[in-house]
Amino acid sequence: MSDWFLIIYCGLITYLTRFSMIALLKKEMFNDRIREVLSYVPSAIFPAIIFPAIFLDSSGSFELADNPKILAAIIATCVGIFSRSILATIFSGLASYWAIIFI
Repeated sequence: MSDWFLIIYCGLITYLTRFSMIALLKKEMFNDRIREVLSYVPSAIFPAIIFPAIFLDSSGSFELADNPKILAAIIATCVGIFSRSILATIFSGLASYWAIIFI
């Protein structure tokens, strides 16, 4: 019982701290320069999330040779650039990764 309580408690605290920043801060408080700087946050965080998933193996070692995830990421990037569609990018990356693995 205490494990579930701790999980729910941590989830609520995490949710409330993140929601409070969205709900309590008014967009009028930020000037144009701060808004411009904050607009780059998603594109700065995205590589930090994606690159380890592509270039590191399950043990955390850098894997460059015979890595099917690199080719799938290149294909997905090309599809994303030309199609400008998030769904097409995701599906092409997954399909190419599975094709490379299973063929």
